[in-house]
Amino acid sequence: EGLMPEDEEIANILRRAKKEVILVCNKVDSFKEMPPTYYDFFSLGLGNPIPISASNGLGIGELLDEVVKRLPQEELEYTEETIKIAVIGKPNVGKSSLVNKILGEERVIVSNIPGTTRDAIDTPFSKDGKNYVLIDTAGIRRKSRISESIERYSVLRALAAIERSDICLLMIDATEGPTEQDTKIAGYAFENGKGIIIVINKWDAIKKDNNTVNEYTKMVREKLSFISFAPILFISAKTGQRVHRVLETVDKVWEEYNKRITTGLLNNVLNEAILMFPPPADKGKPLKVYYTSQVGIKPPSFVVFVNEPELMHFSYLRFIENTLRQNFGFEGVPIVISTRKRGEN
Repeated sequence: EGLMPEDEEIANILRRAKKEVILVCNKVDSFKEMPPTYYDFFSLGLGNPIPISASNGLGIGELLDEVVKRLPQEELEYTEETIKIAVIGKPNVGKSSLVNKILGEERVIVSNIPGTTRDAIDTPFSKDGKNYVLIDTAGIRRKSRISESIERYSVLRALAAIERSDICLLMIDATEGPTEQDTKIAGYAFENGKGIIIVINKWDAIKKDNNTVNEYTKMVREKLSFISFAPILFISAKTGQRVHRVLETVDKVWEEYNKRITTGLLNNVLNEAILMFPPPADKGKPLKVYYTSQVGIKPPSFVVFVNEPELMHFSYLRFIENTLRQNFGFEGVPIVISTRKRGEN
């Protein structure tokens, strides 16, 4: 239709409102050659018109980029003692239902339509003198299934929510079990050094016998073997079954996430283990482990000082990690171990 008198009237209203405006021209079916009427919209003085075709999905990504540029960049800041919990998982596994059950109110949209939580929603709350923030993220889909640009942005925001969280509740649909996508989501949380709790939801929908929990736990451990340190909870967000255990477990994992081991105790334990199981030699050259120091928390991080770092085999690092877990716990949190040549800063 081109520029109409009504468009000019609306533009005048927007100018008086003194708000930031993005001018969008719809029904542009080809970007190779703009229709002559497109250029009429420059006369509105609202900046360069962004051409899109809503029906064909053209230009939507560019439009969203412009929207995101204009969003306020400052993140909400919370105190160091505030536990930031990201509720992560595929769409429609019950993330919003769990958040609502914990909070005891309908703050987050719940729907059977996958992906109705379009963004990460922060909900600060307190319980028993402790401060928490629940971050209910948009479900993370397989890339091949992300057809909408809005869905794509939701996934990016969900990944960003994981990055700024302390502990991730990985929600899995009990009726489906862990999928390849669950593995990827867990991997992202693990790579970012987050505390992880595996929450098996919809447990009320499973037929059970005396071995069901053990068999299901074994299956989860096999499919998510790289986060074998993560505790597993079986809940029903719908009925509230065992939901009270979620925050109890979060508190325990938070303690482990912040745990520090004194250098003396740490080396007493590791030296004894190394004497029992000395490191293997590589091409005849022995690895010498001098001492170990904890250099950080959230997640717990350690440096092992050795004669030659390249002689440290990953299997022996795994042995050191297992020794730390057996003696000091660290349930629910990844442990970061690096090697350094003695004398290096």
